[in-house]
Amino acid sequence: MGTRWLRRLSPAPGAESRKLVCFPHAGGSALAYGPLAKSIGADFDVLAVQYPGRQDRRQEPLVDSISGLVDGLLPELIEALDGDENFFAFGHSMGSVVAFETCRRLEQAGSTARVLFASGRRAPSAPQPGTVHLLGDRELATQLLEFGGTPPALLADPEFRQLILSITRNDYRAIETYTCATETTVASPIVALAGADDADAQLADIQAWGTHTTGDFTATTFPGGHFYLDANLDGIGGLIREHSARALAR
Repeated sequence: MGTRWLRRLSPAPGAESRKLVCFPHAGGSALAYGPLAKSIGADFDVLAVQYPGRQDRRQEPLVDSISGLVDGLLPELIEALDGDENFFAFGHSMGSVVAFETCRRLEQAGSTARVLFASGRRAPSAPQPGTVHLLGDRELATQLLEFGGTPPALLADPEFRQLILSITRNDYRAIETYTCATETTVASPIVALAGADDADAQLADIQAWGTHTTGDFTATTFPGGHFYLDANLDGIGGLIREHSARALAR
């Protein structure tokens, strides 16, 4: 797929395939969803969002707001969906909020995701500490090591360290300055999921996602912390297949 914002991570779709659009976490890239795309099965055409300023878009300016990311992505996503109503959204951490806001905007354009999977993130309207993007380089690097998901060897390399910190600080600024009213909803059913040991997204925290949909809602946890996904690919893939089949049967 020769696009700026979307990367196809699974083989070209067949006639019966379902589109799964994946939104990365703060500091993440489209390739973070490679393992999920591989494990989920041939019935899904997996498209992952590539935010500006990283990997093959590293020469492009970073975008430091959730609304700015959605503004940039939306025209290309609408073209890629091409009126297909069999699409689903999956976001992790910051990506859950980008996915939520994208689904809101898609609904305004006449398209509704069959299911929104919101992973590793408190509900959009939940109060969030807003100071990580203000940390100095040393403190931010320590935070990333404690949080997991960033290989220590990369942070030890001066060139990679500066790149990682710049991208991550930018993305934290985007999510920490984001606000959402409690009454804001999407029509898509929402499935909220998180790692059972994720201190920032406990079960009680993700259950509040239920107030942001006018459709069905489910919340569940998997073993692990904030970056629990790759250790639970079979379970997450099964969850996606189960809820997508249920949505399409309606």
